[in-house]
Formats: sequence, structure tokens, C-alpha cells
Amino acid sequence: MLKRMFDLIISLGLLVISSPILIVSYLLISKKLGKPVLFKQTRPGKYEKPFDIYKFRTMTTEVDGKGQLLPDEQRMTKLGSQIRNSSIDELPQLINVLKGDLSLVGPRPLLMEYLPLYNEKQKKRHNVKPGITGWAQINGRNAITWEQKFKLDVWYAENQSFKLDMYILYKTIENVLKKKNISSESHVTAEKFRGNF
Repeated sequence: MLKRMFDLIISLGLLVISSPILIVSYLLISKKLGKPVLFKQTRPGKYEKPFDIYKFRTMTTEVDGKGQLLPDEQRMTKLGSQIRNSSIDELPQLINVLKGDLSLVGPRPLLMEYLPLYNEKQKKRHNVKPGITGWAQINGRNAITWEQKFKLDVWYAENQSFKLDMYILYKTIENVLKKKNISSESHVTAEKFRGNF
């Protein structure tokens, strides 16, 4: 209950404070990338219940001759890169927090297609509500392997506390200011999870 009240108060406050950034970002993306401005995607929430997550769009929708989206590296724009590096693309997820889909802190909600690929231990990351930031995000984010991320996520799910959440939020702010571990070494976002092989 305390966690939910904290999420509501902080997310509402952050939406108000960041409203000028949200408005400017909306206008710039609309002008440079066109509409839709928001990227919406179905992700698994607590106990794998699906919900739609919101982010600012940072890539074009360019496709190849077969109608397939081009690789992220080719679709990422200069504006999109700047938005990602400052983590502004994550701000619309505050709406998800208000709706109760997300918490401020929890394992990041990943793709629905990953669900069959988790082992029994990794599935425990879904025993808590996902978050905008989490234990894995302050301990490597996109610069660590999937196995390391899931190990950190499961540890958080088994050791969640209000004190730990406060520490994660503090370290998240520090990492955002330092623009730390935004991308993996080989991808502009993160390499896809292929399973445990």
C-alpha cells in the first residue's frame, strides 16, 4: 500500500514538473518523425498479465523492400538518440504508473515474445509489478548480459523493500545525469533475448 501511494504521488508530481519537457518533446517528435508520437507496445506485467506501455518514439518506421522494419541502427535518428540518452523517452511511462500497470521501481517489462524463453528461476521476475527503473538498470542496464539482468531482477523480486526502492531511485537519477549504460556495446538499444542456450 505504501509503495502504491508513493508511486501515485511521485508520478503525478513528476508529470506536472516535466510537462514543459513533455510538450516540447511531443512537438519535436511530431515535426521530425511524424505521428504517432507515442510508441505503444504490449508488455507482460505482474504475473505476466499483458498491458500497453507508452514511450516517446525515437525511430523512423522505414522498411526494406520486403516490408520489414530496417535494423534499429538505421532507423534511429539524431533526435531519437538525444531523447534516449537523456531518458526522456521513458517519461510517458509515468501514465502507466498512474494507471497501476507499472511501479516506479521494479523489473523492466520486456517483450511478450520472451515469456516462453525464460527458465523457472527467471520467471520469478514477474512475481512483482514491473517498473520504470530497477535493480538491473542501476547495475548495468543495457551494458550487461540478459542472464545477469534476470539474476538481478529475481534478486529484487525476492528482496523488495521501500528502502531498496529509495536507493534504486537515487542511483537511477545519478545514472541518468551521467548518461550511463544507455545502450549495449553492439546495439543502439539492446540485443534481443534468444533464450537460455
